[in-house]
Amino acid sequence: MKVLITGGAGYIGSTVATACIEAGNEVVILDDLSKGLRAFGDGRNLYVGDIADAALLDQLLSDHPDIDAVVHCAARAVVPESVADPLGYYDSNVGKTVLLLQRLRDAGIARIVFSSSASVYAGESGEGVDENGVLAPSSPYATTKAMVEQILHDAAAAGDFRAIALRYFNPIGADPQLRTGQQNPAPSHALGKIMQAHAAGEPFTITGTDWATRDGSGLRDYIHVWDLALAHVAAVQRFDEVATAEEPYQVINLGTGDGVTVRELVAAFERVTGEPLAVVETGRRPGDQAGAFAIVDRAEQVLDWHAERSVDDGVRDAIAWAEKLVTLR
Repeated sequence: MKVLITGGAGYIGSTVATACIEAGNEVVILDDLSKGLRAFGDGRNLYVGDIADAALLDQLLSDHPDIDAVVHCAARAVVPESVADPLGYYDSNVGKTVLLLQRLRDAGIARIVFSSSASVYAGESGEGVDENGVLAPSSPYATTKAMVEQILHDAAAAGDFRAIALRYFNPIGADPQLRTGQQNPAPSHALGKIMQAHAAGEPFTITGTDWATRDGSGLRDYIHVWDLALAHVAAVQRFDEVATAEEPYQVINLGTGDGVTVRELVAAFERVTGEPLAVVETGRRPGDQAGAFAIVDRAEQVLDWHAERSVDDGVRDAIAWAEKLVTLR
Protein backbone atom coordinates (compact mmCIF):
# COMPACT_ATOMS: atom_id res chain seq x y z
CA MET A 1 0.00 0.00 0.00
CA LYS A 2 1.00 3.62 -0.45
CA VAL A 3 0.41 5.65 2.70
CA LEU A 4 0.43 9.43 3.13
CA ILE A 5 1.52 10.41 6.65
CA THR A 6 0.87 14.00 7.67
CA GLY A 7 3.24 15.14 10.39
CA GLY A 8 5.53 12.34 9.24
CA ALA A 9 8.67 14.14 10.41
CA GLY A 10 7.40 14.46 13.98
CA TYR A 11 7.78 12.14 16.95
CA ILE A 12 4.82 9.86 16.30
CA GLY A 13 4.58 10.30 12.54
CA SER A 14 8.22 9.53 11.81
CA THR A 15 8.09 6.37 13.89
CA VAL A 16 4.87 5.32 12.16
CA ALA A 17 6.58 5.96 8.82
CA THR A 18 9.48 3.68 9.74
CA ALA A 19 7.13 0.92 10.87
CA CYS A 20 5.06 1.24 7.69
CA ILE A 21 8.16 0.99 5.51
CA GLU A 22 9.40 -2.06 7.41
CA ALA A 23 6.00 -3.67 6.80
CA GLY A 24 6.44 -3.23 3.05
CA ASN A 25 4.38 -0.10 2.50
CA GLU A 26 5.44 2.90 0.43
CA VAL A 27 5.34 6.13 2.42
CA VAL A 28 4.79 9.77 1.44
CA ILE A 29 5.34 12.40 4.14
CA LEU A 30 3.79 15.86 4.45
CA ASP A 31 5.23 18.00 7.24
CA ASP A 32 5.82 21.73 7.68
CA LEU A 33 8.89 21.02 9.88
CA SER A 34 7.70 23.51 12.49
CA LYS A 35 8.34 20.81 15.09
CA GLY A 36 9.57 17.86 13.07
CA LEU A 37 13.14 17.19 12.02
CA ARG A 38 14.16 17.23 8.37
CA ALA A 39 16.49 14.33 9.17
CA PHE A 40 13.42 12.17 9.81
CA GLY A 41 12.48 12.62 6.15
CA ASP A 42 15.87 11.69 4.71
CA GLY A 43 15.55 9.05 2.03
CA ARG A 44 11.76 9.35 2.05
CA ASN A 45 9.21 11.12 -0.15
CA LEU A 46 9.06 14.32 1.92
CA TYR A 47 6.87 17.28 0.99
CA VAL A 48 7.58 20.31 3.16
CA GLY A 49 4.60 22.53 3.81
CA ASP A 50 1.26 23.05 5.49
CA ILE A 51 -1.54 20.49 5.41
CA ALA A 52 -3.89 23.28 4.27
CA ASP A 53 -1.67 24.49 1.41
CA ALA A 54 -3.96 23.78 -1.53
CA ALA A 55 -1.27 24.10 -4.19
CA LEU A 56 1.09 21.77 -2.33
CA LEU A 57 -1.68 19.23 -1.76
CA ASP A 58 -2.61 19.33 -5.43
CA GLN A 59 1.02 18.72 -6.38
CA LEU A 60 1.42 15.88 -3.89
CA LEU A 61 -1.80 14.18 -4.97
CA SER A 62 -0.87 14.64 -8.63
CA ASP A 63 2.54 13.07 -8.00
CA HIS A 64 0.97 10.21 -6.05
CA PRO A 65 -2.50 9.45 -7.43
CA ASP A 66 -2.23 5.92 -6.05
CA ILE A 67 -2.31 6.79 -2.33
CA ASP A 68 -4.34 4.09 -0.60
CA ALA A 69 -4.63 5.52 2.92
CA VAL A 70 -3.79 8.59 4.97
CA VAL A 71 -2.45 8.57 8.53
CA HIS A 72 -3.17 12.04 9.89
CA CYS A 73 -0.65 12.80 12.66
CA ALA A 74 -0.04 16.50 11.99
CA ALA A 75 -1.16 18.68 14.89
CA ARG A 76 -0.03 21.16 17.46
CA ALA A 77 0.12 19.17 20.69
CA VAL A 78 1.26 21.16 23.73
CA VAL A 79 -1.53 21.46 26.28
CA PRO A 80 -0.36 24.66 28.07
CA GLU A 81 0.25 26.29 24.69
CA SER A 82 -3.30 25.41 23.66
CA VAL A 83 -4.65 27.10 26.78
CA ALA A 84 -2.69 30.25 25.95
CA ASP A 85 -3.57 30.18 22.23
CA PRO A 86 -6.89 28.36 21.77
CA LEU A 87 -7.75 30.10 18.50
CA GLY A 88 -4.42 29.08 17.03
CA TYR A 89 -5.05 25.48 18.05
CA TYR A 90 -8.57 25.40 16.66
CA ASP A 91 -7.26 26.84 13.40
CA SER A 92 -4.29 24.45 13.10
CA ASN A 93 -5.84 21.24 14.37
CA VAL A 94 -9.45 21.61 13.25
CA GLY A 95 -9.73 24.24 10.52
CA LYS A 96 -6.74 23.01 8.54
CA THR A 97 -7.79 19.40 9.00
CA VAL A 98 -11.15 20.20 7.38
CA LEU A 99 -9.36 21.70 4.38
CA LEU A 100 -7.12 18.62 4.16
CA LEU A 101 -10.08 16.26 4.37
CA GLN A 102 -11.91 18.12 1.62
CA ARG A 103 -8.90 17.73 -0.69
CA LEU A 104 -8.59 14.03 0.17
CA ARG A 105 -12.29 13.45 -0.43
CA ASP A 106 -12.12 15.20 -3.80
CA ALA A 107 -9.13 13.01 -4.71
CA GLY A 108 -11.13 9.88 -3.92
CA ILE A 109 -8.97 8.77 -0.99
CA ALA A 110 -11.32 6.74 1.15
CA ARG A 111 -9.21 5.52 4.10
CA ILE A 112 -8.30 7.87 6.96
CA VAL A 113 -6.46 6.85 10.14
CA PHE A 114 -6.55 9.68 12.67
CA SER A 115 -4.10 10.24 15.52
CA SER A 116 -6.48 11.07 18.33
CA SER A 117 -5.78 11.15 22.05
CA ALA A 118 -6.97 9.68 25.33
CA SER A 119 -7.12 13.28 26.52
CA VAL A 120 -10.65 13.32 25.12
CA TYR A 121 -11.74 11.18 28.10
CA ALA A 122 -12.71 12.52 31.51
CA GLY A 123 -9.61 10.86 33.01
CA GLU A 124 -10.59 11.46 36.61
CA SER A 125 -11.05 7.97 38.01
CA GLY A 126 -7.54 6.49 38.02
CA GLU A 127 -9.21 3.41 36.52
CA GLY A 128 -9.54 1.81 33.11
CA VAL A 129 -11.57 3.41 30.32
CA ASP A 130 -12.87 1.82 27.14
CA GLU A 131 -13.99 3.43 23.90
CA ASN A 132 -17.41 4.15 25.36
CA GLY A 133 -15.94 6.15 28.24
CA VAL A 134 -17.28 9.60 29.04
CA LEU A 135 -15.75 12.30 26.84
CA ALA A 136 -14.75 15.44 28.71
CA PRO A 137 -11.72 17.09 27.08
CA SER A 138 -10.03 19.35 29.61
CA SER A 139 -7.96 21.60 27.32
CA PRO A 140 -8.30 23.26 23.93
CA TYR A 141 -5.82 20.69 22.57
CA ALA A 142 -7.99 17.80 23.76
CA THR A 143 -11.09 19.53 22.44
CA THR A 144 -9.53 19.78 18.97
CA LYS A 145 -9.06 16.01 18.99
CA ALA A 146 -12.68 15.44 20.01
CA MET A 147 -13.87 17.89 17.35
CA VAL A 148 -11.93 16.18 14.56
CA GLU A 149 -13.29 12.83 15.72
CA GLN A 150 -16.82 14.21 15.37
CA ILE A 151 -16.02 15.62 11.94
CA LEU A 152 -14.70 12.24 10.80
CA HIS A 153 -17.74 10.49 12.24
CA ASP A 154 -20.12 12.77 10.38
CA ALA A 155 -18.17 12.72 7.12
CA ALA A 156 -17.95 8.93 7.22
CA ALA A 157 -21.71 8.74 7.81
CA ALA A 158 -22.18 10.95 4.74
CA GLY A 159 -20.09 8.57 2.65
CA ASP A 160 -17.12 10.88 2.11
CA PHE A 161 -14.68 8.23 3.36
CA ARG A 162 -14.14 5.66 6.11
CA ALA A 163 -12.11 6.48 9.20
CA ILE A 164 -10.42 4.93 12.21
CA ALA A 165 -9.62 7.18 15.19
CA LEU A 166 -6.78 5.83 17.33
CA ARG A 167 -6.94 7.22 20.85
CA TYR A 168 -3.36 7.22 22.12
CA PHE A 169 -2.65 7.15 25.80
CA ASN A 170 0.86 8.37 26.80
CA PRO A 171 3.65 7.63 24.30
CA ILE A 172 7.19 7.30 25.62
CA GLY A 173 10.48 5.97 24.30
CA ALA A 174 11.89 6.04 20.79
CA ASP A 175 12.40 3.76 17.82
CA PRO A 176 14.42 0.92 19.44
CA GLN A 177 17.01 1.30 16.68
CA LEU A 178 17.19 5.04 17.45
CA ARG A 179 16.23 6.15 13.95
CA THR A 180 13.54 8.50 15.24
CA GLY A 181 12.28 9.79 18.57
CA GLN A 182 11.05 12.79 20.53
CA GLN A 183 12.35 15.86 18.67
CA ASN A 184 11.78 18.21 21.60
CA PRO A 185 14.88 18.25 23.85
CA ALA A 186 12.70 19.35 26.80
CA PRO A 187 9.43 17.38 26.58
CA SER A 188 6.72 18.43 28.99
CA HIS A 189 5.47 14.97 30.00
CA ALA A 190 6.44 13.35 33.31
CA LEU A 191 9.31 11.26 31.95
CA GLY A 192 10.76 14.31 30.22
CA LYS A 193 10.61 16.25 33.48
CA ILE A 194 12.28 13.37 35.31
CA MET A 195 15.09 13.26 32.75
CA GLN A 196 15.56 17.03 32.93
CA ALA A 197 15.70 16.99 36.72
CA HIS A 198 18.24 14.16 36.70
CA ALA A 199 20.43 15.90 34.11
CA ALA A 200 20.39 19.14 36.13
CA GLY A 201 21.05 17.40 39.43
CA GLU A 202 17.79 18.76 40.79
CA PRO A 203 14.89 17.00 42.52
CA PHE A 204 11.86 15.93 40.52
CA THR A 205 8.57 17.36 41.74
CA ILE A 206 5.57 15.08 42.19
CA THR A 207 2.49 17.29 42.05
CA GLY A 208 -0.40 15.75 43.93
CA THR A 209 -0.01 12.80 46.28
CA ASP A 210 -3.60 12.39 47.46
CA TRP A 211 -5.22 10.95 44.35
CA ALA A 212 -7.38 7.83 44.59
CA THR A 213 -4.60 5.65 43.16
CA ARG A 214 -2.60 2.86 44.76
CA ASP A 215 0.14 5.20 45.99
CA GLY A 216 -1.58 8.59 45.86
CA SER A 217 0.29 9.93 42.83
CA GLY A 218 -1.24 10.49 39.42
CA LEU A 219 -1.56 7.56 37.03
CA ARG A 220 -1.00 7.26 33.28
CA ASP A 221 -0.83 4.49 30.69
CA TYR A 222 2.65 4.79 29.18
CA ILE A 223 2.83 3.09 25.80
CA HIS A 224 6.10 2.62 23.94
CA VAL A 225 6.08 4.64 20.72
CA TRP A 226 7.19 1.62 18.68
CA ASP A 227 4.21 -0.38 19.91
CA LEU A 228 2.08 2.61 18.96
CA ALA A 229 3.62 2.67 15.48
CA LEU A 230 2.93 -1.03 14.97
CA ALA A 231 -0.72 -0.40 15.87
CA HIS A 232 -0.89 2.11 13.01
CA VAL A 233 0.52 -0.47 10.63
CA ALA A 234 -2.17 -2.89 11.76
CA ALA A 235 -4.85 -0.22 11.30
CA VAL A 236 -3.68 0.45 7.74
CA GLN A 237 -3.34 -3.20 6.79
CA ARG A 238 -6.65 -4.26 8.34
CA PHE A 239 -8.48 -1.06 7.45
CA ASP A 240 -11.14 -2.60 5.22
CA GLU A 241 -11.96 -5.25 7.82
CA VAL A 242 -12.30 -2.67 10.61
CA ALA A 243 -13.99 0.32 8.95
CA THR A 244 -16.61 -1.22 6.70
CA ALA A 245 -19.27 0.28 4.48
CA GLU A 246 -21.83 -0.61 7.14
CA GLU A 247 -19.76 0.82 10.01
CA PRO A 248 -17.46 3.35 8.35
CA TYR A 249 -16.20 5.07 11.52
CA GLN A 250 -14.36 3.26 14.30
CA VAL A 251 -12.60 4.29 17.52
CA ILE A 252 -9.82 2.21 19.08
CA ASN A 253 -7.85 2.77 22.30
CA LEU A 254 -4.08 2.33 22.12
CA GLY A 255 -2.39 1.71 25.45
CA THR A 256 -0.85 -1.07 27.50
CA GLY A 257 -3.95 -1.81 29.54
CA ASP A 258 -2.06 -1.03 32.74
CA GLY A 259 -1.60 2.20 34.65
CA VAL A 260 1.73 3.42 35.98
CA THR A 261 1.79 5.99 38.78
CA VAL A 262 4.25 8.85 38.92
CA ARG A 263 6.04 7.17 41.82
CA GLU A 264 6.30 3.97 39.78
CA LEU A 265 7.67 5.92 36.82
CA VAL A 266 10.35 7.37 39.09
CA ALA A 267 11.17 3.83 40.27
CA ALA A 268 11.46 2.67 36.65
CA PHE A 269 13.87 5.51 35.90
CA GLU A 270 15.97 4.53 38.92
CA ARG A 271 16.02 0.88 37.81
CA VAL A 272 17.14 1.77 34.30
CA THR A 273 19.82 4.28 35.33
CA GLY A 274 20.93 2.51 38.49
CA GLU A 275 20.88 5.89 40.22
CA PRO A 276 18.56 7.35 42.86
CA LEU A 277 16.43 10.35 41.93
CA ALA A 278 15.68 12.99 44.53
CA VAL A 279 11.97 13.76 44.77
CA VAL A 280 9.94 16.53 46.37
CA GLU A 281 6.18 16.49 46.78
CA THR A 282 3.74 19.36 46.33
CA GLY A 283 -0.01 19.76 46.07
CA ARG A 284 -2.12 19.32 43.00
CA ARG A 285 -1.95 21.89 40.21
CA PRO A 286 -5.09 23.44 38.71
CA GLY A 287 -6.36 21.16 35.98
CA ASP A 288 -4.50 18.07 37.18
CA GLN A 289 -6.35 14.76 37.06
CA ALA A 290 -5.90 11.35 38.66
CA GLY A 291 -5.57 9.88 35.18
CA ALA A 292 -6.72 6.61 33.66
CA PHE A 293 -5.45 3.64 31.71
CA ALA A 294 -6.66 2.06 28.49
CA ILE A 295 -8.96 -0.89 28.25
CA VAL A 296 -7.52 -2.40 25.08
CA ASP A 297 -9.80 -5.36 24.36
CA ARG A 298 -11.00 -3.76 21.13
CA ALA A 299 -7.47 -3.24 19.76
CA GLU A 300 -6.66 -6.88 20.44
CA GLN A 301 -9.90 -8.00 18.83
CA VAL A 302 -9.98 -5.95 15.63
CA LEU A 303 -6.29 -5.16 15.04
CA ASP A 304 -4.78 -8.33 16.52
CA TRP A 305 -2.43 -5.96 18.33
CA HIS A 306 -1.23 -5.51 21.88
CA ALA A 307 1.62 -3.58 23.44
CA GLU A 308 4.71 -5.70 24.08
CA ARG A 309 7.24 -3.28 25.54
CA SER A 310 7.51 -2.36 29.21
CA VAL A 311 7.75 1.03 30.85
CA ASP A 312 11.42 0.22 31.56
CA ASP A 313 11.95 -0.31 27.82
CA GLY A 314 10.37 3.08 27.16
CA VAL A 315 12.55 4.81 29.74
CA ARG A 316 15.69 3.11 28.42
CA ASP A 317 15.00 4.08 24.80
CA ALA A 318 14.03 7.64 25.78
CA ILE A 319 17.36 8.11 27.58
CA ALA A 320 19.34 6.65 24.67
CA TRP A 321 17.46 8.84 22.20
CA ALA A 322 18.03 12.01 24.24
CA GLU A 323 21.76 11.36 24.01
CA LYS A 324 21.55 10.90 20.23
CA LEU A 325 19.29 13.92 19.69
CA VAL A 326 22.13 16.26 20.63
CA THR A 327 23.95 15.18 17.45
CA LEU A 328 20.94 15.76 15.18
CA ARG A 329 19.96 19.31 16.00
